[in-house]
Amino acid sequence: MRMSVLDRILLLLMCLLAAYQIVVGIDAMDEAPIIAYTIAFGVLLIAGLLLIILGFEALDSPIVVVVSTIIPLSMATGLVWQHLASFRTSYLLFALIGFAAVTFTRSIRMDNLLPVITIAIVHGIPGLTIFLLPIIVSLRGETEPLFSLVGIGGALIGIGGLLLSFLRTGRPILPKETVLRVLPGLLLLMTVFFVAGFKYG
Repeated sequence: MRMSVLDRILLLLMCLLAAYQIVVGIDAMDEAPIIAYTIAFGVLLIAGLLLIILGFEALDSPIVVVVSTIIPLSMATGLVWQHLASFRTSYLLFALIGFAAVTFTRSIRMDNLLPVITIAIVHGIPGLTIFLLPIIVSLRGETEPLFSLVGIGGALIGIGGLLLSFLRTGRPILPKETVLRVLPGLLLLMTVFFVAGFKYG
């Protein structure tokens, strides 16, 4: 499917927001969350630029599933490090093992369900973390209410990540044309919620 001019504009806006978040939006945090968020938004920025330059054909690369895993894992690790101190080490270990598992199952051809199950777990747990944790801490009054917007961004990144991952594994949840049609807008909307949540939360 050919990428339209509108798709490229939406992706460019997403890249600008991701760049803003890297440069301005995470300055007042501790070192570990800054590293985690910088990795997440940095990968998002690079992915957006590659899509603008190469079009949707960039999604056909076998490395896409692996790289797309970095964003939710890094984002979720940063959130846990900030708001769930007792789970820092265990969640970091999960992120590292999860990334290694996705890399392993995507680098070796497997004709069973292991790659799909691995992706579902490694995308699902961070997706739920990014969705629920900001909403919970904002409801508890530990952050400003608008921090819950990060949770909405988490729901969108979970949806986008699963759509792309299952598309790459040959078991698409939706037709490929539908996924590609909604992807640029979904990525922009997700980034808007993330940036707004971190800025005003």
